[in-house]
Amino acid sequence: MARFGWKGSGIAMFHWRSETRARAWWGRRFRLPAGSCRLVAVACLAAGLAGSQQQPVFRANVNLVHVVTTVKNQAGELVGSLKKEDFEITDNGVRQEVAVFERVTEQPISVALLIDTSGTTGKDLKYETDSASRFLRALLAEGSPKDVVQLYSVNADVRVLCDFTHSYTQLIQPFRLLHSEGATALFQSIAWASQALEKRDGRKVILLVTDGDDTYSRITAPQALEAAQLADAIIYSVVVVPITNPAGRMIGGEHALMYMADGTGGRVFMPTLGPEMDKAFADIVSELRTQYMLGFYPHNTPLTKDRFHKLQVKVNRPELQVSSRNGYYGDSEGATGAADARTAVVPENVRTLPEKTKKR
Repeated sequence: MARFGWKGSGIAMFHWRSETRARAWWGRRFRLPAGSCRLVAVACLAAGLAGSQQQPVFRANVNLVHVVTTVKNQAGELVGSLKKEDFEITDNGVRQEVAVFERVTEQPISVALLIDTSGTTGKDLKYETDSASRFLRALLAEGSPKDVVQLYSVNADVRVLCDFTHSYTQLIQPFRLLHSEGATALFQSIAWASQALEKRDGRKVILLVTDGDDTYSRITAPQALEAAQLADAIIYSVVVVPITNPAGRMIGGEHALMYMADGTGGRVFMPTLGPEMDKAFADIVSELRTQYMLGFYPHNTPLTKDRFHKLQVKVNRPELQVSSRNGYYGDSEGATGAADARTAVVPENVRTLPEKTKKR
């Protein structure tokens, strides 16, 4: 078996049974203090930190930050007719000018589809894959030919079953090989999918089909959320509800998924099997086709020691509900040099390490 890499069969397996091996891999990408698995993105740091300053720090940043936004009315219906002037964005509490505005953006979508195949999915797995296959058909048939999907199975192992492709046939072929077994490294899978999405252009989505429980990850929900935010990915979860009585269910996993959805501008669906599950997938496709793309150049943003900048998106119609990510990773107090290239999401730019930015 290949260790954290591509197997000869073309399937990538990420095995988490050995903490030593897991720590070795994560250590190459993230700093992991002894006794913890704190996820800190090393590759995205700008130049070294200078000494802390006594006075509040402000920096005018030339990197474009994008915010994918969904707007609904009180009935839950999508609203796609707003104008640029209807939106307001604040970065660490300071209002920013909306420099880029796309209504119903046509930027291509890269989706990481994560199917929970742990032992607890059991008899529901076939219903999950049947609905997921219909989601894939709708997504790929209606959108851009540049839209692609990467398919994962998730239990104690995280496996890439099909790399990014627009081919519906290639994506559904592995479904017949899926079977339920073992524990669930759900948060770990989000981090892996985020890493794969990070290098891609356009919009990025992580879609989980799961019973909501994580029993095997060596990172936490906040660390998984950080990985998704660094990749600018939106997290959607379709939680298969095996027991309808809330008193008889573990809901901690669902709360974690809601927390990650809120942080990235996504949603959590908890359908029963059958038509409700199909509707959940259909709603996700509709949202992806009715999203606004907003962009701004951070200006006069107050910096703190935390590299995480808090974002808030509002519209001038209080009856409407706005969903968007709640922040991004950029400059911090004491940082020197150019701002972190992870905030540079201009469509014509290719995402690179901070010291190296290039055009397509």
